[in-house]
Amino acid sequence: MGNNPSSPPRDPTPPPSPLLRNPWREMSWGDSNQALQYLKVFRPQNDEIQHIRVLLYGPVGVGKSSFINSVNNILQGRMTNEALASSTTSDHSFTRKYQTYKIKKEGTGNFYPFVFNDIMGLEDGDGRGVRADDIKLAMMGHVKDGYKFNPVSSLSAGDPGYNSSPSNNDRVHVLVCIYSANAPQMNSSVLHKMKEIREAASDLGIPQLAILSHIDEACGETQANLGNVYKSKHLKKKMGDFSSSLGIPMNCILPVKNYSDEIQLKPDVNTLILSAMRLMIDFGDDYADKLKTTE
Repeated sequence: MGNNPSSPPRDPTPPPSPLLRNPWREMSWGDSNQALQYLKVFRPQNDEIQHIRVLLYGPVGVGKSSFINSVNNILQGRMTNEALASSTTSDHSFTRKYQTYKIKKEGTGNFYPFVFNDIMGLEDGDGRGVRADDIKLAMMGHVKDGYKFNPVSSLSAGDPGYNSSPSNNDRVHVLVCIYSANAPQMNSSVLHKMKEIREAASDLGIPQLAILSHIDEACGETQANLGNVYKSKHLKKKMGDFSSSLGIPMNCILPVKNYSDEIQLKPDVNTLILSAMRLMIDFGDDYADKLKTTE
């Protein structure tokens, strides 16, 4: 019996869903008050430490300054412009100086007991962007605040920007790599610099985390609903690839969306950023606590 010529053609098999049925990592959405309160009352375990120092590094244009701004927004409860993030993504780093960013406590003259250092971005090739040697010196506390990075030559003992006797407060307590989920495959020379920095941090015993930024730009489902971040097959693969290429375990990679075009705070954006911040502070605090036994 032949086919009925008037019957409509069968629908082709629908494409597989870009989302997993269940999230592969648990996340409490909606209520970030507990995480926010944790940061608001945090004090370092080690009495000698005034603040946990978080060093952010990564390629140019991945959102290092924007992450600092986003954390500041959440803690101030309003939009701010503290770290002066560049609105254009160029091949050249916007941040030139080694600068410490402190966050003011609302309604007081005090600051939170954690600080960020944002450094010149890593760039392709030699003689461009921050030098890996300078980041190693920064981790040990040898780079003075305000030092202007020179892509051509590293800081050395005797230079005006060199701190010859760093205290435990000058040292970096947690190293955080920031990478864009929307970036093409990582350039081999940038990857080499990042691995070199990771190895130096490992030698110093400094804990490490990674943040995957621009998750909304990399995935339409996550852009439509940030709650899809741990259901997105694309983002899970991105995180897996990033983990393999840099050697950072998956449980130390945290996806975030920085504040960029918003004019008011959003609970889901806050949830991811605060989740990353809590881990950062806890890792850094554990490391800083060990330093009192080595002095």
